[in-house]
Amino acid sequence: MSFRDESEELKKPFLHTGSWYRMGSRQSSIMGSSAQVIRDNSISVVLCVLIVALGPIQFGFTCGYSSPTQAEMIKDLQLSISEYSVFGSLSNVGAMVGALASGQIAEYIGRKGSLMIASIPNIIGWLAISFAKDVSFLYMGRLLEGFGVGIISYTVPVYIAEISPQNMRGSLGSVNQLAVTLGIMLAYLLGLFVNWRVLAVLGILPCTILIPGLFFIPESPRWLAKMGMTEDFESSLQVLRGFNTDISVEVNEIKRSIGSTSKRTTIRFSDLKRKRYWFPLTIGIGLLVLQQLSGIN
Repeated sequence: MSFRDESEELKKPFLHTGSWYRMGSRQSSIMGSSAQVIRDNSISVVLCVLIVALGPIQFGFTCGYSSPTQAEMIKDLQLSISEYSVFGSLSNVGAMVGALASGQIAEYIGRKGSLMIASIPNIIGWLAISFAKDVSFLYMGRLLEGFGVGIISYTVPVYIAEISPQNMRGSLGSVNQLAVTLGIMLAYLLGLFVNWRVLAVLGILPCTILIPGLFFIPESPRWLAKMGMTEDFESSLQVLRGFNTDISVEVNEIKRSIGSTSKRTTIRFSDLKRKRYWFPLTIGIGLLVLQQLSGIN
């Protein structure tokens, strides 16, 4: 295999999922009548957003899990307050590692592949907690959960922004934060009725549903365009906008946007001293800090 063939192979998405809409009539008949209805009427962008919103629900559930389970876990496993405090905070440590790696992962294997990668440590982490006999399994599970939600916290907002039409981008973008708070609420409510081991098993559900759901939604058109996969890019965008919709204008806009992005000069850290960079950056970071300090999640 030549170097050119190898480089082209690396550009292929990690998951060729959501490509069932390009099947021929004979192949698509295998999917059943329900799949045919979706194929004929296009996949709703809202449906795609609701599927990936399972990720932020998982994020919120992880954040809220340590609150209703504290007294029972300390009693069952004979934990000290300091040991439980470490358990509660380790998800933040894992999330920092996941967040640092999330950008490269999402760029290299795609948004859907990134969510698939994030789901696996989440599931393993919840299983480790649910079967834990001592603090070591609790710590390991919490770190794995944190790593997964760290990737999710970056990838889901990016995917939603990239698949949403301009007139719906703001409203659909808010689904991410709404799903996080919904996950926290579910952890609190369910914690009133089930013990901590059962609650950990229930924590597996969002990612368990998310994984098969990824096979029925298209990859981000913008990421496909950036990777140079023109045919997949146009097919994905056509599915998101409807099979009877003219997407030529949006295709050209995305191509121009990708082209202009690749020509931009790289900003160095020394450039951040200039007001045109540090002022909007300070406002953006400040808003994120205020959001966290307000107790949203």
